[in-house]
Amino acid sequence: MKTRIGVVGCGQRGHSLVKDLFCDMPNVQIVAVCDDYPGRAETTARLVKSMSGKACKAYLDYGEMLGDSNIEAVLVVSPWETHIPFAIRAMEAGIPVGIEVAGASNLQECWDLVRTFERTRVPFMFLENCCFGHVEMAVMNMVRKGLFGEIVHCAGAYAHDLRNEIAYGDINHHYRLRHYHNRNGENYPTHELGPIAKLLNINTGNKMLTLTSAASKARGMNAYGAEGVFNQGDIVNTVIKCAGGETILLTLDTTLPRYYCRDFTVRGVNGMYEERTNSIFIDGVHEDHFNWKPNWNNAEEYLKEYDHPLWQAYRKSGLFGGHDGMDALVYGAFVECLQNGWDMPIDVYDAAAWMAITPLSEISIASGSLPVEIPDFTSGRWMNSSDPMNIYANKRLFNT
Repeated sequence: MKTRIGVVGCGQRGHSLVKDLFCDMPNVQIVAVCDDYPGRAETTARLVKSMSGKACKAYLDYGEMLGDSNIEAVLVVSPWETHIPFAIRAMEAGIPVGIEVAGASNLQECWDLVRTFERTRVPFMFLENCCFGHVEMAVMNMVRKGLFGEIVHCAGAYAHDLRNEIAYGDINHHYRLRHYHNRNGENYPTHELGPIAKLLNINTGNKMLTLTSAASKARGMNAYGAEGVFNQGDIVNTVIKCAGGETILLTLDTTLPRYYCRDFTVRGVNGMYEERTNSIFIDGVHEDHFNWKPNWNNAEEYLKEYDHPLWQAYRKSGLFGGHDGMDALVYGAFVECLQNGWDMPIDVYDAAAWMAITPLSEISIASGSLPVEIPDFTSGRWMNSSDPMNIYANKRLFNT
């Protein structure tokens, strides 16, 4: 059975997802694409036809695409500021929707997203692919099995040299440029926060309470040769305090020369995992405190031993798509849940809480790094809710 999907956003990310993933998914048929830049939608529609042999309509207007009765679900791969408004419009039209990741434009739209879902009950999923990462899921499995003991602190980063993409945003119609000119905050928090939130049971027994953010000066883009005034600080650090007593450190680092890293780090009373050196330190097992470099990459043996059952199953079925298979896993989960009537593994409350970090960090930075309260979008249900990702995994693997 194939789910007929419309894709809004045919830029770099949208076009590559169609090319490298959607047209190869056996349970998906792309029947419509939409983009407001002339030529993009038509090019992507022709790509769908050439790869699948099936006709695909091209739209310039999102509202018109939503009126296409052939569409059973919508995927939002358009600029950041459109994600929540487009999701709301889809749910209002009764069309299940999945949205790509970003921070929210303001806090109100996070509440609007939650309330629209609660009123319509139309399926919604936040497509944070890093929650399905091999390492992230294996480390979560280690945490669940007690390898590190009680968790005290986690950290993560979006550390990615994006200077070329930002600098030529006006030529390539890339939305990041206008955000870096006009905003100053943790603008892309969810790659690092998503896996950490799942690991710490955020919204399902735990919640984020407050954050404090600080931004460095903005010099990287001008040093790179980009013109104009950039408001976005080169390095933004955000510290989050959780109800369970844990802290989370998020770092945005995208406008200075560097290597790529998500810096996923988990610290417990019995040990730790660190992505930067791909290493694990267990109290009583490892004692080389001052000569650790020979132990770099020792995590590989643990990653094999604690490989998450979902990844074991996916390997047997054959991985494909970008980001080391994560894209296929997150989009596959969206379609699988739709077809089976299951709850989405990354739900509207996850989306609202994680996306809210962006406007809240802007408020904190503008106030001189004062603490800012993080709303409870579950309205208290976090105290006795079950993790939808764990429920999905059990349904997927064990039919329970």
